[in-house]
Amino acid sequence: CPALPRTDFADIAAESYPLGTKLYYECDDGYTRRSGQYLGIRCQRTEEVATWSYTEFQCIDKKILLSTAPTMELDFTQKPARKTQSSEPQKRENLSELDHKDFCGPPKSIPHASLRLNKQYYIGQVLHFKCQSGFDKRPPTSGTRTCKKVNDQIIWTPLDIQCTNDS
Repeated sequence: CPALPRTDFADIAAESYPLGTKLYYECDDGYTRRSGQYLGIRCQRTEEVATWSYTEFQCIDKKILLSTAPTMELDFTQKPARKTQSSEPQKRENLSELDHKDFCGPPKSIPHASLRLNKQYYIGQVLHFKCQSGFDKRPPTSGTRTCKKVNDQIIWTPLDIQCTNDS
């Protein structure tokens, strides 16, 4: 998909990610990645269902010496993403893009880590925008953008949200 157009004063979230999406964890302040561990995950098809592929990853307190840090088993099993019901009727044109077999749900949370904002998106990705608190919320106050292929061009659908401050 092309670069995501800038939207001022809005937070961006995604509820599902298409196959091929790569995301990366970042350890919170005061924590560091255990040496040799990979912080990336990837949405891929496993047994006909889209799931995140995790490797062992752990953020440990920087004050603890790496050699003496306790190890912790993390359960990385993930249930397939459910299709969310929308109050708007679905457009029939790209119904196959919305199939849960082709999308992973939200990634697991890892203690002392957060996901870096993804900058690479694939066709079918839907992003949800919501005005940040303290900003003028002109209706509608939340909206979506979808990466689509239209007439052999990959585009982001227009966003129907405007968030402004008084100044």
